[in-house]
Amino acid sequence: MAQSPNTPPPPWQDVSWAEWEDWHWQLAHRITTVEELGRVINLTDEEKEIIAKSLNTLRMAITPYYASLMDPDDPHCPIRLRAVPTILETHISEEDMEDPLHEDVDSPVPGLTHRYPDRVLLLVTDQCSMYCRHCTRRRWAGETDRPRAQKEIDEAIAYIRETRGVRDVLISGGDPFTLSTERLEYIVAKLHEIPHVEIVRYGTSIPVVLPQRVTEELISMLKKYQPVWINTHFNHPKELTPRARQALAMLADAGFVLGNQTVLLRGVNDCPWIMKELFQRLIENRVRPYRLYQCDLSQGISHFRTTIARGIEIMEHLSGHTTGFAVPEFMVDLPGGGGKTPVHPRYMISQGDRVVVFRNYEGVISRYIEPADYRFECPPNCHICEERKARGLDQPLVGPTKVFARERVSLEPADLPRLQRRKRAADE
Repeated sequence: MAQSPNTPPPPWQDVSWAEWEDWHWQLAHRITTVEELGRVINLTDEEKEIIAKSLNTLRMAITPYYASLMDPDDPHCPIRLRAVPTILETHISEEDMEDPLHEDVDSPVPGLTHRYPDRVLLLVTDQCSMYCRHCTRRRWAGETDRPRAQKEIDEAIAYIRETRGVRDVLISGGDPFTLSTERLEYIVAKLHEIPHVEIVRYGTSIPVVLPQRVTEELISMLKKYQPVWINTHFNHPKELTPRARQALAMLADAGFVLGNQTVLLRGVNDCPWIMKELFQRLIENRVRPYRLYQCDLSQGISHFRTTIARGIEIMEHLSGHTTGFAVPEFMVDLPGGGGKTPVHPRYMISQGDRVVVFRNYEGVISRYIEPADYRFECPPNCHICEERKARGLDQPLVGPTKVFARERVSLEPADLPRLQRRKRAADE
């Protein structure tokens, strides 16, 4: 007998459809033990033992919805690889780091990372509806499985209020949409009271792993605090189910700007055809592929990492071969707090006096002639830079921008041996 479209899949067929569609029920009934997982996918005794050992590195929690998408017999199922622990997570490579992105190091108050001049990352909870096995915050994610303490949230908001240069706040976690709508609104409303905060963004996997959380109540609350920018986290086209598409449609119909951040994962999506399918299906659902990330150097996820060359190769298969806005930016989040850095295929072959030579995606070689008399001059009667400074939006220049602005002739690392020699000589 065919299953009714409004009947949960096995082994949840005895659950009412109303419960299945209730995001609170989904959160409360996440799969967290090997025994529960064995009722959904077929596991050998050896696999059960391996998974139990792996749970010491990052807890397992899989929503029934996402678990229902896993192939019960295929250990290489991309859904399963994202959700189910393996013994490989217990291997710590020499290059692995606990906090590779220095989120904790660049944290002026608990839960807040301030690395870039005009924007901050606000981690409002360590709870996710599902814990991805490639999680870069596995040092912290799921530690308490609850929202950050109110006192720490208020301290973070106070820091943002006092730091005029901050115009962009990214709310993440954990997953901010696991908070109650009321608790999330408290945070968003406080941020929108700050005059210099222009934009609040949300980083969430909810449309992927718990689309039931996208409710009219949530949308109505978010619409009060425009503009709304949401980045979600689809890694594979199989995740774009009809239910996920429904959640995306609700968000897009509400006028929210949707983007997607994909992590390049060995054995999951390190194939140009998988990536092209994913990105084309995303734009079909009004989601802009925003960034493709090289897998970070977090502990226990080296088995997911590919070479950067593989990422560039995938970008070669995308650029020019599909719609421009279906091509994300390939990024490496540099260890040591270096930040997100773009990596591109090389399309500029050479640059000489007024002549720049390029090649395109087909291999066509072309030259571009630059103007002979170009020199930048500030447009007459333009006061934008002065106005931005007066509003506290632009902080002192850093890095190469100092050279471009002619503030510095060169930039030198502070620990250059010759600089150290000069300092010693001056001290003597």
